[in-house]
Amino acid sequence: MTVEREDCAGTAGRTRHGNADWLTGARITAVLGVYYRPEGRAGEPEAVEFVLADDQSVLLTCASDRTLHVTPGTWPRLPDWCVPASQWQQATPALLPPVPYGGAWTVVGTQELRDADGEVLQAVIRCEEGDFVVVAGDTMTIRFDPHP
Repeated sequence: MTVEREDCAGTAGRTRHGNADWLTGARITAVLGVYYRPEGRAGEPEAVEFVLADDQSVLLTCASDRTLHVTPGTWPRLPDWCVPASQWQQATPALLPPVPYGGAWTVVGTQELRDADGEVLQAVIRCEEGDFVVVAGDTMTIRFDPHP
């Protein structure tokens, strides 16, 4: 699965438009929050990065208008806006399950909740084992809803 510039925003701060099934078929090997270290991991992440099996990643961030932006990630590096880098860290968000047997979650589809202007407010990344739900706000929230 290749995350092309036309699949995601070309630069940070621009919204990706188009088909909501942009990640279908990808294998997610890790989910990382990008945290501002002085706040520690007790706070919510400023961004969420999905690391893919093909050594690419997808970064979800929120803007001041509480919309969700999807861009190519920079894993294993921190995003360019993490300045100074010594004040930031990538870590697994609390309450997410460990990677399933086989080493990855396989994405079977995605869904986006958009506002009246077409801006993304929430992304649901559907996997065989359950759904990752990422919501933009003042900071990011992420949860995993297992399938029954």
